[in-house]
Amino acid sequence: MNWQEYIHADPQILNGKPVIKGTRLSIEFILERLSDGWSEQMLLENYPRLSHESLLAVYVFMLQMAKDGLLYLPTYPMKQAS
Repeated sequence: MNWQEYIHADPQILNGKPVIKGTRLSIEFILERLSDGWSEQMLLENYPRLSHESLLAVYVFMLQMAKDGLLYLPTYPMKQAS
């Protein structure tokens, strides 16, 4: 899958954060929902401009960032979210 068909960054939208094209839903926001326990179905029901393919693009995007060395574990202790 080519994630660039679904994700882009524009300095005029959310200060340039990567978003799903045609929305103001950032990749960060989607990942936050997933980490809060939301399912793909919950995302699709609550945000009808999302598609199964756009959510797959999020996973591919994050995989590419990890492969490119743009995601890594910090060498210092992280604070736990409250």
